[in-house]
Amino acid sequence: MIENLNKVSVMRLTAENLSARRGEDLIFKDISFTLEGGESLVLTGKNGSGKSTLLRTVAGLLRPESGRVTWEQDGVKAEMRAAEACHYLGHRNAMKAELTVSENLSFWRDFLGDFNGNAGMSIGEAAEAVGLGGITHLPFGYLSAGQQRRMAFAKLLVAWRPVWILDEPTAALDVNAEEVFTALIKEHLAAGGIVLAATHQPLGLEDAQELRMTGFAGVMEEMW
Repeated sequence: MIENLNKVSVMRLTAENLSARRGEDLIFKDISFTLEGGESLVLTGKNGSGKSTLLRTVAGLLRPESGRVTWEQDGVKAEMRAAEACHYLGHRNAMKAELTVSENLSFWRDFLGDFNGNAGMSIGEAAEAVGLGGITHLPFGYLSAGQQRRMAFAKLLVAWRPVWILDEPTAALDVNAEEVFTALIKEHLAAGGIVLAATHQPLGLEDAQELRMTGFAGVMEEMW
């Protein structure tokens, strides 16, 4: 994975004056940030403050009320949508219970494909990386909640993307699994990747910037 990351020398994800609605309600407005290779931003705040909405907006799953998200490589704004440079791991694992782990991961690998010629890990390597090698033949629905979350994280490894967008990535995990996730996130950052995460629990990212979401009533953010 590190070798793949090094193929993209300079990367930048920029959010400019983002605002978003949930139904008729304005959830947040005028959020801006810039993340370059090796940098991370952690969103904190109470439930309903807009963390997940912001992540989905950056990932291209929700249309912003205003503002834009752009992606740059080597100082040039890419023609593709910024979302194409992102992996999104939400509250749900987005895996079919009746398919085997291998079939699920194969789907995501084939569906997402390479990114600028950068390939991901093999299915076996990704399963080993999340500490669950040897069970990829099992139906995903047979796994425990913690095992399912680990295998959902393996999606990020089989199809390489420079930006990881993570919504409560350590939900349903025990301490050992949390350590595995933190190690993988740190490896991604050390190799020049970018991480944008929302969490109620510390991820162990010492140099991460923080954006505290308080909802539009506040209006809201402190970033450092």
